[in-house]
Amino acid sequence: MQSIPLFEHQVRENPAASEAFRIITQLRQAGFVAYLAGGCVRDALLGKTPKDFDVATDATPESVRKTFGKSNTLAFGASFGVIGVLPPKQSTGPSRSAGDSVDSGRGKLAPTEVATFRSDGDYSDGRRPDSVHFGNAQQDALRRDFTINGLFFDPSTQSVIDFVGGQQDLKAGVLRTIRSPDQRFDEDKLRMLRAIRFSSTLGFQIEPQTRQAIIQHASEISVVSGERIGAEMTKVLSSPAAMTGLRLLLETKLAEHMMPDLIRVDLDELGDLIQQLPQPLLVTVIACVGILLDDGKRFVRDVSNLWKLSSEQARRSLSAIQHHATLVNADRLPWSSVQPVMINRDRDDILAVAKSVARAQSCGEAGIRKAVDAATWPAERLNPPPLLTGDDLRQAGISAGPQYRILLQSVRDEQLNGRIQNADQAWQVVNRLQSQD
Repeated sequence: MQSIPLFEHQVRENPAASEAFRIITQLRQAGFVAYLAGGCVRDALLGKTPKDFDVATDATPESVRKTFGKSNTLAFGASFGVIGVLPPKQSTGPSRSAGDSVDSGRGKLAPTEVATFRSDGDYSDGRRPDSVHFGNAQQDALRRDFTINGLFFDPSTQSVIDFVGGQQDLKAGVLRTIRSPDQRFDEDKLRMLRAIRFSSTLGFQIEPQTRQAIIQHASEISVVSGERIGAEMTKVLSSPAAMTGLRLLLETKLAEHMMPDLIRVDLDELGDLIQQLPQPLLVTVIACVGILLDDGKRFVRDVSNLWKLSSEQARRSLSAIQHHATLVNADRLPWSSVQPVMINRDRDDILAVAKSVARAQSCGEAGIRKAVDAATWPAERLNPPPLLTGDDLRQAGISAGPQYRILLQSVRDEQLNGRIQNADQAWQVVNRLQSQD
């Protein structure tokens, strides 16, 4: 075991870390073993700020609830040995009124996950264990996916507890399964995609046997639910290492079963586009792939269906594919063509992809500069009220029909392009168009 002052800064600065240490202390005072577990230990050893602070203990779920009180716990995963422990209620603050949430007065901290040490039974569905058996820390470490995620931290001794060689792999920058990679991936197919995520976001090399096992089992990723795949892909594609993740998907054959159109994309072009994104996001990276395909819209629909993305995510990607060229060429197009994109609810995604295309394809950035400037305009300038409406046309005795759309759009275009400024001029446009019919 290695002794290090691992979490001192987090405990001082991060309420979630302080809460985890409070829970560990209370469990130890009740006679149980309790450690920090998994990703938070990995990240701290890598010098990263942990996002979550999970606790592992030999206390059973019932014992955890008894230790903290049932009103202070949530049994959201008790069948798998996981209990949520709520933070203490604040002693002062506004009085509680009807309609307040159950954890009113507890601040904004989420419940801390406290998991009982366990070993897993068979995984007959390739997703989750059929049964779990409570045990000790070593058994718990051995049932986890990768060595770097099988570490514990004991605050009482300031020591990392390592049963699986995780510290050595962290130092070497190697991603390796605990025990047989075939067994680990057969148990839970999503672990193959988690390997891609950890390898790309941490910059680790996948150990050869682990890598070969992913290739051999790649087709089995299809048994994983779209929601779980989508959650992992969001993490992969919303990181600075998004392109590395995509290359790994291809190299390990996972792309053939999750994102088959990626095979037809020029990776050098795609890399240039993604590199120029202000910040990679799932929706903008998907859009960059779609831009390089003959039918990018179909690609977005297919991926959205396969990964169970939200309608909002699909819409944002499609908007970026459909409208980015308008902003790239904003300096050469009439403002009436550019303005609808500038008031589009997905403008930020469209502009991010447009910037990427302009820079990666050396299109010039005059159009982007114009769009960026327009984005700072006040609302009344960016989207002025229309000079005429359908009601105005009806009151003037103009028969309703398809011509309404033509007349109103023509007036709007003239207004946006600065050629008319008031209702009288708008009616002149209407009268001129009607006289031409």
